[in-house]
Amino acid sequence: MLTLVRRHPIAVALAILVLVTAIGPLPPLVDAATGSPAGDGALVRPLLYVFLAPLSDVLDALTFLSVERAEALLLTWSVVLALWWGLRSRGWRRIAGAVAGPVVVVAFAAATVALPRPVPRLTVSDSSLAVVDYHAHTQASHDGRKGWTASDLAQWHARQGFTGSYVTDHNSIFMGGVPGTFNLLQGVEWSVFDQHVIALGPVQPIDRSQFDHSTAAMLRIFAELHRQGAVGIASLPEYWRNHFDELDQFIGAGVDGFEIVTCAPKALGFPAGARHDVLELAQRHDLLVIGASDNHGWGAVTCVWNVTSPGPKGFRTNHVLARPLALLQDGPAESAGVTQFWFMLRGLSWAERASWLTWILVIAIYLGLPRRRGQRAGVGILARSLSLKTEPPPVQPGGGVVERRRSSAGHTPPAE
Repeated sequence: MLTLVRRHPIAVALAILVLVTAIGPLPPLVDAATGSPAGDGALVRPLLYVFLAPLSDVLDALTFLSVERAEALLLTWSVVLALWWGLRSRGWRRIAGAVAGPVVVVAFAAATVALPRPVPRLTVSDSSLAVVDYHAHTQASHDGRKGWTASDLAQWHARQGFTGSYVTDHNSIFMGGVPGTFNLLQGVEWSVFDQHVIALGPVQPIDRSQFDHSTAAMLRIFAELHRQGAVGIASLPEYWRNHFDELDQFIGAGVDGFEIVTCAPKALGFPAGARHDVLELAQRHDLLVIGASDNHGWGAVTCVWNVTSPGPKGFRTNHVLARPLALLQDGPAESAGVTQFWFMLRGLSWAERASWLTWILVIAIYLGLPRRRGQRAGVGILARSLSLKTEPPPVQPGGGVVERRRSSAGHTPPAE
């Protein structure tokens, strides 16, 4: 055992962490309003997602980061890897190792937002319930991914178990769906004075300038939306950052609800205490609370689903089901390099833990194989021998090692 720990300390430590974090696991989904495990839906992880669990889970963990924690995590691991590889090498390889650290971190960040991959899917047993996203974008938004069409958005949602999504491009009304069975619904995200307002339903064009010069002017947008027959939702992070002390005025102006979980990095840092205050306010006035992917065409996975009942929209008609990792982003930013992966490991299913342990074992065995004679250190398959037995070189009577030479015919001449 001591030999194993000495030879593979990182693998042993990681395997122990995978097992230890199972003692106090996080549920796959929680109800964002109560903090309890979700009862309205189940998170289904595809077989390929589980097979590639170390990669799948790390990319998910990097997706569900607030801006502040993302910056701290990227800086921490860039420095750690630069020092690790730099100090273990000599000469020019030390410089290459130091540069490789940040390069690897940036590569993982790029994979997080751009790499197609299998994703978990929400399933519900009650067919009367709809799984909805209330806030998502196409290329029609100024910050939407170029080429990200309504069809792309529909496919993105369908893979993750949604049955419908409102398309809420910035100041651009979505006028129609796309061919197929997935429901893309009419909406828009109006940018007004220090606030974004999600308008859902039969929205019509407005003159935004009349709502864009003060808080009082901005609040009149809710009456205008009601006149159109639309629903108005206050979006994160704007009401938290800019108007949190004025939420009673939002109520008086006729706001229909609040976002309480949004997957955009700038909104993931919404504090748990502030969410609690908004939930109390919404419950007291029977207002809708929603979660939003805020998808702009980047990233493969959502952190939240809405399971909604048919009928009038009030506090109890919509359940916001979120990945726990997305609700743990209001902690100290400087700890993200450690705590993000700790939370990730606590959230693993037993199937994912088995996948992690299998990969750890396979890689440890591979690295333990002897290198082929003449090959320098490395992890390439050509540098490894698949045989665990090695033939010792012959020894001369005087104690010297005889170098074996092969003739052109492939025979080894006898030692002289």
